[in-house]
Amino acid sequence: MEDVKIPKGKKGGDDNDTAFVTAQNGDTVICQYEGQLDDGTVFDAAPKFDFVLGAGDVIKGWDQGVLGMAVGQVRKLTVPPALGYGKRGALPEIPPNATLHFVITLKQILQSSR
Repeated sequence: MEDVKIPKGKKGGDDNDTAFVTAQNGDTVICQYEGQLDDGTVFDAAPKFDFVLGAGDVIKGWDQGVLGMAVGQVRKLTVPPALGYGKRGALPEIPPNATLHFVITLKQILQSSR
């Protein structure tokens, strides 16, 4: 499992991985994930979740952290508040200024026309 910490203003992804088709902005990606708070509390999980990468459908940490993943790849993302839910949080599950921890498995990429 790859551990990726997403600092504010830094993009995720594997620029050097050319052996596989990787998720790019505009692709629809299908993931399995679990999200935890710093104390280990699971606040959300799904066996199947899809979104358009780079379209702003999810928190910025996900758009940046899923970029460059290949099908079957597992990443552990550590998302700072500025790329998650920030000062407002997402009450009651996610408190303000929470650092979020996700384990994401990329299940499928539906490529946009590149």
